[in-house]
Amino acid sequence: MSAPQLTDPDALMRNRARAAPAPELFLHHLVADEVQDRLSEVNRAFMDKAVVTAFPQVWQSRLDGAQMVAEADVLDLAPASQDLVVHALALHWSNDPVGQIIQCARALRPDGLFIAALFAGQTLAELRTVLAEAEAAVTGGLSPRVLPMAEIRELGGLLQRAGLALPVADSLTQTVSYRDALHLMQDLRAMGEGNALSGRLRRFTGRKVFLQAAALYGDHYPDAESRVRATFEIVFLTGWKPHDSQQKPLRPGSAAQRLADALNAEDGDWPQGG
Repeated sequence: MSAPQLTDPDALMRNRARAAPAPELFLHHLVADEVQDRLSEVNRAFMDKAVVTAFPQVWQSRLDGAQMVAEADVLDLAPASQDLVVHALALHWSNDPVGQIIQCARALRPDGLFIAALFAGQTLAELRTVLAEAEAAVTGGLSPRVLPMAEIRELGGLLQRAGLALPVADSLTQTVSYRDALHLMQDLRAMGEGNALSGRLRRFTGRKVFLQAAALYGDHYPDAESRVRATFEIVFLTGWKPHDSQQKPLRPGSAAQRLADALNAEDGDWPQGG
């Protein structure tokens, strides 16, 4: 029996397609800028590059000659074909994020670099709160409306599970100002980030729920200019395909000195636990 899926892939693709004619891409450009900055700090020339993205127009002018790979359960990536793979703001919707990273790792040559950027942590925490409060007040019930967001400590472990070396996870928080909550929801649709949860409510939601949510949002999360704020936390995951040239941690017990000797301390000098 297969495990239940968090994301409805067909709904996600419909959301992406609706956004395609006039997408809102400022967060994708932010990620692309950040990735370029990180690559500039790596003393490497990446010849064969691939980007997993729903919006290839963001990347075509930034990573010259890169292969653009569409979001899919099975990625169009040949084994050992790339020096660099970027998974760009798509991993948070995957039903199998470890499998996605494993596919990217397999596509890398030894000492190739993997970078993923995904929404996580406190992303849309404000919207999640007011939608739940408004729906409960208006209808007496709750339904899934905002994608659950993983924490950075959970995401960092995915790199090691996928067999990547030198794993690093860090985050960037972007606070965005909107006219009101309805404007934020419109922006999310233009990003292709509408509700694609498998457990979402399949019937029409009355406008009263969204108006109540907008009123609560304005009360609870105003900014200094009488607008409202929305949080987007973007987690970056970085790992390398293993290679003999990479640094490796020492094996347990392989240190040449005892810690006490290195600190010039006698055994009796160590503090005792109580």
